[in-house]
Amino acid sequence: MSDIATVSLARPLEDVADELGRSFEEYGFAVVRDHGISQTLIDRAEGLSKAFFALPDETKRAYHIPGGGGARGYTPFGTEKAKDAKVHDLKEFWHVGRELPEGHELAQYMADNVWPSELPEFRETFLSLYDAFDEAGGRVLEAIAIHLGLARDFFAPTVADGNSVMRLLRYPPIEGAEAEGAIRAAAHGDINTITLLLGAEEAGLELLTAQGEWKAIDVPEGALVINVGDMLDRLTAGKLRSTQHRVVNPRGEAAYRARYSMPFFLHFRPDYVIEQLPDCRAERPESERLPPISSHDYLMQRLREINLA
Repeated sequence: MSDIATVSLARPLEDVADELGRSFEEYGFAVVRDHGISQTLIDRAEGLSKAFFALPDETKRAYHIPGGGGARGYTPFGTEKAKDAKVHDLKEFWHVGRELPEGHELAQYMADNVWPSELPEFRETFLSLYDAFDEAGGRVLEAIAIHLGLARDFFAPTVADGNSVMRLLRYPPIEGAEAEGAIRAAAHGDINTITLLLGAEEAGLELLTAQGEWKAIDVPEGALVINVGDMLDRLTAGKLRSTQHRVVNPRGEAAYRARYSMPFFLHFRPDYVIEQLPDCRAERPESERLPPISSHDYLMQRLREINLA
């Protein structure tokens, strides 16, 4: 069985596009190195993320926005749960969204960011990281377009000023004998276009293969894990797979430590209509063909399913 691709984005995209695309078709996942996000920026962001989560509970909760669906600011433990899951995931998180100029045509879809006054460098650092993620995601989408036989820049207008969200995530340490192998985030698929995940070096991220087996994803230090979201799956009529994945507590000493990561959920523009690509659609039986839907309507429909809207 072929394995999950690990490619360097420093290579010409034409040289890696089919390797990436094959991995997305088979697994819905790939790993990219040399993604262009500065290690200095990553280190600074990781330090600030840990500093925020170390703040007292009442301080963090002051940044929780009731009725905001977790779109911005802080979301405490026991809020989000995977679709159809019986229990909430063991995590707390912070969301940073796109900053739009005043009067922007898409401003109605995107709430203003909030920033913790306790950490003065937080805003500048995470806006820089947001832009770096956005750029890296754009290169991955270019490679996907090449693989699909589309114009190289096909995705650029579909994600320009998209409703992308960066999440700072902390899974608390688990105590007791049940810690090893405990599920920290239940099996789920991502709603968005593609996800770029930073901080997955710690063992525990697993995907569900087409054969119904859980497969661990091995990530070199500093690399990004990329996975296909439901929106891209829908656009490509299932050719690129949005795969169920989960976070399992590792074995040994790491089972008792907190886990931190930073996923970037790259989204289409809210007004982009997801309509199955003709070539991909032609490969599917009639029963699997889906009607067009705006990315905003699709997002709202899915957020209601996971308790965030």
